[in-house]
Amino acid sequence: MNWLTNFVRPRIKSLIGAVKNATPDNLWRKCPACGEMIFHRDLMNAQYVCPQCGHHMRIGPPERFAEIFDGGVFEELIPPEVASDPLRFRDEKRYADRVRDARSKTGRIEAIACARGTLDGMPVMVAVQPFDFLGGSLGMGVGEALVNAMQSAVEETRPFILFVASGGARMQEGVLSLMQMPRVTIAVDMLRDARLPYIVVLTDPTTGGVSASYAMLGDVHVAEPNALIGFAGQRVTANTVREQLPEGYQRAEYLLKHGLIDMVVHRHKLRETLSRLVHLMMKRTRPHAVLPMPPRVITGTVARAVTAITGNGA
Repeated sequence: MNWLTNFVRPRIKSLIGAVKNATPDNLWRKCPACGEMIFHRDLMNAQYVCPQCGHHMRIGPPERFAEIFDGGVFEELIPPEVASDPLRFRDEKRYADRVRDARSKTGRIEAIACARGTLDGMPVMVAVQPFDFLGGSLGMGVGEALVNAMQSAVEETRPFILFVASGGARMQEGVLSLMQMPRVTIAVDMLRDARLPYIVVLTDPTTGGVSASYAMLGDVHVAEPNALIGFAGQRVTANTVREQLPEGYQRAEYLLKHGLIDMVVHRHKLRETLSRLVHLMMKRTRPHAVLPMPPRVITGTVARAVTAITGNGA
């Protein structure tokens, strides 16, 4: 009997296996841009911006709501009920199964989450369309949720802020998906008729029918750095125009340079920028923007008159 082989080696393997099983496998995350390994707590404190290269990673509704609302306090709107598979679509996989898998993976009903709360004391309505649920595609559920949220914003006199990341319309719902673009457009007009700001934050990526409709109808368009924004992909566009596309084409900075968006804002400054915009557009003073007036220094004849009246120097 070999003591090292039969006892020591299995014992060591069991100890190593126990340590591996007790250690979570998601403590470190690799930056997709530069490959830097970042500890999860450091990444969370940096709002999921790579400290090495500044790459803005994709985040979902929980992170957006915690970043925007005062104290991270908000009330999420109940998602509307719509037909889950109206066309009974099937390609390589049944559409109903794809939706079920996406719901299980993300813990959300649809590719949208809407919530009400305050931003530096200003009541606002915020909607987040994340990319992790079927590519943030626009379907009946997303369209209905946006329309309901915008109607609630009008009734409650709240500016509307939309964080959008999408690959476009959801093909598995066919024309029912395309119908959501004019429906949301009409809801945007309701915000305008009520003189309420509609601010769109374009994140990576925002493409397809979403970028061709309500994502480009904002009063102000803000984008995160290096976000991909466009309609068709670069390869499709290049084959169509038969020309070589310029460097940085369809990136946020390129669109800003050519006047298609209003500003590119780092995620660390995004909350402050949105607060300044909604307060300015609603003609209200930001609480943090009120600065104490410096003491007045009175000299000359006025100073002697004040001294004579009060008995004190100016």
